[in-house]
Amino acid sequence: MEYLITFVEGLASFISPCILPVIPIYISYFATESKSTKKSIINSIGFVSGFSIIFILLGVFAGTFGVVIHKYSDYINILLGLFLIVIGLNYMEVIMVKFLNKTKGIQQNDKDLNFITSILFGIFFSLSWTPCVGAFLSSALILASTTGSVLKGTILLLLYSLGLAIPFLITTVFMERVKNTFNFIKKHYNIINKVAGSILVVSGIWNIANGIIGIMR
Repeated sequence: MEYLITFVEGLASFISPCILPVIPIYISYFATESKSTKKSIINSIGFVSGFSIIFILLGVFAGTFGVVIHKYSDYINILLGLFLIVIGLNYMEVIMVKFLNKTKGIQQNDKDLNFITSILFGIFFSLSWTPCVGAFLSSALILASTTGSVLKGTILLLLYSLGLAIPFLITTVFMERVKNTFNFIKKHYNIINKVAGSILVVSGIWNIANGIIGIMR
C-alpha cells in the first residue's frame, strides 16, 4: 500500500493549489521560438528528470537512515500516521497548519531551454518548490525512512516522482486539450482537497494501526 500512497502523493502534489495554476507558465518555458512540440517534450523530459534526481536522492538518504532506525519502525509508523492525519485534516481545512501551506513563485526567466538546461530547471524546481510540495514530499520521505531498506526507499521516491512527472509530460503533449480539465480542477479545488485529505487521514490511521500491531507482537 505504501507504493500506491507515494504515487498518489506525487499526483496530489501536481494538482495542489500552488502548482497547478502555474503549470501552463512552466510549459511555456519548455517551448522554443518555433513552438516545436517535439522540442517541448524533450525539454519537459529533462525537467522531470531534474526534479526526479533530487527526490530519488532524498529517497536514498531516507532509506539509508531507515536502516539505522529500523528497530523503531513501529513507533515511527505511529508518528507517520499522526503526521498524515494532520496533513489530511489541513487539506480538508478542519485545521490550518501554516508551514504546510507555504508557496513559492517562479524565479526562472530563461526561456531558451534545451535538454540539459531543462534538467537544471527541474533541479531548481525541486529545491525552490519544496515548501509547496513539502507536505506530500515529507510524508513520502518519512514513509521511505520506515522501510529499513535503501532500495525500497529509492523505489518509493521514484514512484512519488513518477506521480508528479507523468501529469507534467501529459500536459506538455496535450496542453490545448487539457485546458478544460485544468479549469474543472480549479473550480473544484475544495472538493478535491477534501478527497485528498480524506485519503491521507485513512492512510494515517492505517499506519498507526500497523505500528500498534507491531508493538503488540
